[in-house]
Amino acid sequence: MPTFVRTDQCDGCTGQDEVACVYVCPHDLMKLDEDGSDTGWAMKAFNQEPEQCCECYACIKTCPQQAIECRHYADVVPMGASVQPLRGTDSIRWTITFRNGTTKRFRFPIRTTPEGSIDPYGNKPVADIAKIGEPGFFTLDGVQKPGDAAELIRK
Repeated sequence: MPTFVRTDQCDGCTGQDEVACVYVCPHDLMKLDEDGSDTGWAMKAFNQEPEQCCECYACIKTCPQQAIECRHYADVVPMGASVQPLRGTDSIRWTITFRNGTTKRFRFPIRTTPEGSIDPYGNKPVADIAKIGEPGFFTLDGVQKPGDAAELIRK
């Protein structure tokens, strides 16, 4: 089911550099209606092609106002209920609100290490540009091909 924006909660990410949902959508489906010509609501985001939404929840998780929702399938959430995820630095908190007003919250960790603590190049050797021409540095269709520095480096 596609995402939809609750216009009563959306503020168009006022005061921020970019509109969060527009920036994070992998298919560029979210759009900010700056003058209200598309939706009738000025400075509100909206999903311009709901049928193309792949339900990745990226926009829902990043919305600072929690203004984006998704109609969920009945096997995940009962009919009439709503789910709102909120992403933190170490976990995602899911809030489910049922038709009768009952609310349940679940929290799932998304990290096993503190944010910023991983050194991605820690065990890697330092790059040596002098070895770029050695045989075996590149492969082409499973066949070893010596690299040619002139093909790779522009001066």
